Amino acid sequence: MTDKATIRLSVIIPVFNAEKYLGECLKSVLASLKKAQINGEIILVDNGSSDHSLQVAEDFKSEQKTLAVRIVECQTPGASAARNAGVKVARGKYIWFIDADDTISTDAVRLLIAKAKEADADLVMMGAERVYENGSHNYLSAVNPENPNYKSRFVRYGAGPWQFIIRRTWWNAHDFRFREGIIHEDMELISSLILYTDKFACVDMPLYFYRQTQNSVLHRRSWSEHAYDIFPALEGLYERFRAVQAQKQYHDELEWFFIWNLLIDSAKDFAAFPEGRPGFARSRGMLQKYFPNWRKNKFLKQKPLKLKIRVRMNYYKK
Repeated sequence: MTDKATIRLSVIIPVFNAEKYLGECLKSVLASLKKAQINGEIILVDNGSSDHSLQVAEDFKSEQKTLAVRIVECQTPGASAARNAGVKVARGKYIWFIDADDTISTDAVRLLIAKAKEADADLVMMGAERVYENGSHNYLSAVNPENPNYKSRFVRYGAGPWQFIIRRTWWNAHDFRFREGIIHEDMELISSLILYTDKFACVDMPLYFYRQTQNSVLHRRSWSEHAYDIFPALEGLYERFRAVQAQKQYHDELEWFFIWNLLIDSAKDFAAFPEGRPGFARSRGMLQKYFPNWRKNKFLKQKPLKLKIRVRMNYYKK
């Protein structure tokens, strides 16, 4: 590999009971780093796995002769704590959070690092594909900075942390951290990142493959109180905008983000389980507090009638 003096990319992978998919994930990352011919490192953060994930990680590490692989044990549960722990020990110019059950394109690292260098970017966003267990998939496009309203779309887009490579010094300079102890931790942070930089670039190609499984944290078959984490996550996001006095500039975008996540996405969980029914009242209360005129939202007005009706029905559900 070239450029041995500087680690160009730190790949941070939280690991929790991921033995079924971890090997495939690591194989894809290794292939992508090799094709890019850059100096990189893989940081595996074990989050208290009770299966053979740690052994898979140890075996992978022992097989590597030139690639730096580090295994970090994180005692605090949750992907947020694992990602934060990974950043603490990362040495790369850029960091990339990858989930242990996902994979990346062989060309991903090469294209992303090249784009980061070309644009001198703090953030490089990539396209991604959701891959479902039945073999179907759909594409998540990247926000294009050539669009004059790209920051507006970024705020309401709702990307995952794995959809970016991030300049580590920029991340640390703003003391960004994922909130620990909740799910939706990425929601509380990611949409606010664009407030802190104009050095943004994208590669609008499917470079990341996001596996959708029935047993994932966000796709449960049984009720979990963590479904209510949507409320502190959205409150935290709003406070980030208020802290830099951007809540008025992005009022419509934040309002739509709340509508989507409360009255469409989380409403599915609230409706599916009897324990979730109080979530409808909490959603009404949150919208009344932050966006009492949400029915006039300009992005909602652009949506099909069927979705508008669904949103209103979910607002009034008991």
